[in-house]
Amino acid sequence: MREYLLTLCITAAVTYLLTGPVRKFAIVAGAMPEIRARDVHREPTPRLGGIAMFFGLCAGLLVADHLKNLNAVFSNSNEPRALLSGAALIWLIGVLDDKFEIDALIKLGGQMIAAGVMVMQGLTILWLPIPGVGLVALTQWQGTLLTVALVVITINAVNFVDGLDGLAAGMVCIASAAFFLYAYRIWYSYGIEAAAPATLFAAILMGMCLGFLPHNMHPARIFMGDSGSMLIGLVLAAGAISITGQIDPDVMNLFSGSERNTVHQTVPVFIPLLLPLTIIAIPAADLVLAIVRRTWRGQSPFAADRGHLHHRLLEVGHSHSRAVLIMYFWSALISFGALAYSVNSGAMWSVLVIAALSAVGLVLLLLPRFTPRAPRWAEHLLPPRYRRRRAAAAAALDGAPVTHEAAPAGELDEAREHRAPAAAGVAGVNGATAIGTRPRLLDRREAESSR
Repeated sequence: MREYLLTLCITAAVTYLLTGPVRKFAIVAGAMPEIRARDVHREPTPRLGGIAMFFGLCAGLLVADHLKNLNAVFSNSNEPRALLSGAALIWLIGVLDDKFEIDALIKLGGQMIAAGVMVMQGLTILWLPIPGVGLVALTQWQGTLLTVALVVITINAVNFVDGLDGLAAGMVCIASAAFFLYAYRIWYSYGIEAAAPATLFAAILMGMCLGFLPHNMHPARIFMGDSGSMLIGLVLAAGAISITGQIDPDVMNLFSGSERNTVHQTVPVFIPLLLPLTIIAIPAADLVLAIVRRTWRGQSPFAADRGHLHHRLLEVGHSHSRAVLIMYFWSALISFGALAYSVNSGAMWSVLVIAALSAVGLVLLLLPRFTPRAPRWAEHLLPPRYRRRRAAAAAALDGAPVTHEAAPAGELDEAREHRAPAAAGVAGVNGATAIGTRPRLLDRREAESSR
């Protein structure tokens, strides 16, 4: 466990330290597109954050290769090299897309080729466990098609959910944490060394997300872009493929006893395939609702709009940060709920806890934005955010001069959250806010004027 944690920390540190220079490089390279009508951010923000995440992945694999216990993963398996090859290819495609906006079909073809590269080097699903039947061996073509499909679905699910600052990185980090606990349990409890690569992949993926999140939380200073979203999607899928297609469930003595016991015992075998799909649950629901909504309005199902789930949360009254936290909550509930069910699928308490937390999540979804306010006599004992005045926020929206005493900076930031986006090339945007520090009390008239 110490070596896994060391690998995680090294990956996070390298990703965090490189994100700043990568941000400046993205600005110089012009990878900072204009704001579209459906975007929720107000200022042109550089992309290419996936560059730092990729070098974090390389650093994690390099450190693990030189550790005493984790070195066996590289000597006994070719899966880390297969992951690095596929990740390099998908990362290169993402970088080109962040810069030049390549066609969607080309990206889809690149995703399939990256999955095929991993299959050629041995990272593929060899069999599927079927309760009551046992192992069902897959032919080469069946295993290849299933592997490619899982990789492509996971990559596009992560790419689709990347709609708010810090949303994709946080949700993938949550899913990879649950996956790490599951894979480590298979490796440590059952003594199955074939689970070590998947455990390593999950630890590295957590490090990549944790190192990038401080730069990507609202207000984001850099986006991961397709170079980052497709990369972490591929790493997440690679871990699921590794532990599902390479581990023999007969070693775990699962197919024994009555048919009912066999069904309960084989639940852990299917969890690796389900955990990556937990982050697809929310995007899939969003996709179905978008198709129904656009078709009902007589529009094309592929027409872009501002009706996605995160847009709805903002319209209800939730702030940007709170909308992201609500999505985190649902991701954690699904991921760790599946993990708890895999540990003890017959426990009624886990079902009751999941049901109770689901009810809490529904309340949070419908609860409009509410900031608790302290009594006047206790305001000096609390942080400034709890001393804010509604009148000061309204004055900030109207353009009236507001002082620090009347309204703290945090109130002004949240009050201006629903302003119209600033176009690329506006004075004070590409210079002051894209490279230097963000002024917390930006004059509205100055931000909306052009030279």
